[in-house]
Amino acid sequence: MERAEIRSRFAAARALLEQPKRILISGHLSPDGDSLGSMIALARLLRAAGHDACATADPHALGKPGFLEGADELIPPRKLKRRRFDLFVYVDAAAPSRLPPEVRPFAEKLPTLTIDHHATSQETGTVSIIDPTASSAGELVWRFAKWMAWPLDRVVAEALWVAIVTDSGRFAYDSTKLQTLRAAGDLLKYGVRTAYINDILYCSFNTKAVELKRRAWRSLHIWKNRKVAEVTLTRDDFREVRGTKAEAEDVIEIPRQVARNEIALFFYQIPDRTHETRVSIRTRAPWDATVLATRFGGGGHVRAAGCTVKGGMALAKRQMRKAVKDLLKGDKA
Repeated sequence: MERAEIRSRFAAARALLEQPKRILISGHLSPDGDSLGSMIALARLLRAAGHDACATADPHALGKPGFLEGADELIPPRKLKRRRFDLFVYVDAAAPSRLPPEVRPFAEKLPTLTIDHHATSQETGTVSIIDPTASSAGELVWRFAKWMAWPLDRVVAEALWVAIVTDSGRFAYDSTKLQTLRAAGDLLKYGVRTAYINDILYCSFNTKAVELKRRAWRSLHIWKNRKVAEVTLTRDDFREVRGTKAEAEDVIEIPRQVARNEIALFFYQIPDRTHETRVSIRTRAPWDATVLATRFGGGGHVRAAGCTVKGGMALAKRQMRKAVKDLLKGDKA
């Protein structure tokens, strides 16, 4: 996004925040590090600026980023019914359909501020701060906070650090730009405990996560001369392990590790009552993951996207494999 355009959107967002407001902040369902870190940081920044701000998420679906200070202040979506708000903010959600069901009515009825970096983000709400060139929603929150001259502290800095490092692959993905490293460098000024955070996120796994990974490894299927690799976790896998999607967050890295892999797929079904199969997608150049995801109503980034297929595992695999073959046959990203 051009600098003049982002400044214009920052100014419009500032106008929404001119008077003290009761503000509700949400991310997408089963928030990852970027979504959760951005919510926690933004809620704390807005409270320091004089607003009555709170963030909402299911405390049982936070996964490893749930260690962040401020996570214990989240309001479960089921407890929002009797709460009243003046402004709704959603971060890293791409579209209202990705919000928790209990939260969507607020997006429909209230003035809304959207902060997101997905290439498929929808320009919805009163004001949208959307920049697909940003590494993460956390990077955009940092940029807005600096533009607003809001003071940061260690709690905010660590939340934004987790947001940025998880969505940039520890600064390894193509989304890492000079601005990303500038944001990270600034956050270090506030005492971010980098080694402590790295150990929690990447060097320690509970037995449920280890067992889910073991089952995913056993399901590994490689085809198209190693170009495509996929893994699977069924509802029975999650039930038998008593694990959650948060504990399988990095399972998609298993098919990505296959030498010469260009398209990695992770098929999974969480233990709910829907007859749906979810798919995480990762690609390497020249393939665009959003081409596959949007075919099924999903979205995301060029190299990382996801979608939900209305149907069982066998149907989802059949349809996604056809979509992959069509993409490869077309020889276009």
